[in-house]
Amino acid sequence: MLRVVLDVNVLISALIRRSSVPAAILHEWRAGRFELVVSPHLLDELQDVLGRPNIARYVSPTAAEELLAALRDIAILVEDPPPERVVPGDPDDDYLVALALAGRAHVIVTGDAHLLEADFLPQAVPPREFLARLADIP
Repeated sequence: MLRVVLDVNVLISALIRRSSVPAAILHEWRAGRFELVVSPHLLDELQDVLGRPNIARYVSPTAAEELLAALRDIAILVEDPPPERVVPGDPDDDYLVALALAGRAHVIVTGDAHLLEADFLPQAVPPREFLARLADIP
């Protein structure tokens, strides 16, 4: 089965806009179309961002907690691997690449330009491209 790392920006977008491409990706995950790989670092970052006032005004505490609970219960939890310096321009994104490698993910889905422009495996793709690829998988 396809294994995927969703960047926090994709998860946040899914909660803010329920009819968005990121929301459709979360729906496909919940429907069992792919496996989602997370780590304690990713979950902590997500919880931190969800608690920020500029985000919290768009996402209800209930929706935030439901997503965090689903990620903890259903996603594949991988211990935080030590990141290597691979993402030019933003060392804070190195952990996503390390997570994808440790979790044997096939792709990282992100809206982050630093990740999308980097040349590494697994490949980083924008949400719309991932959703299109997912539609091509029987």
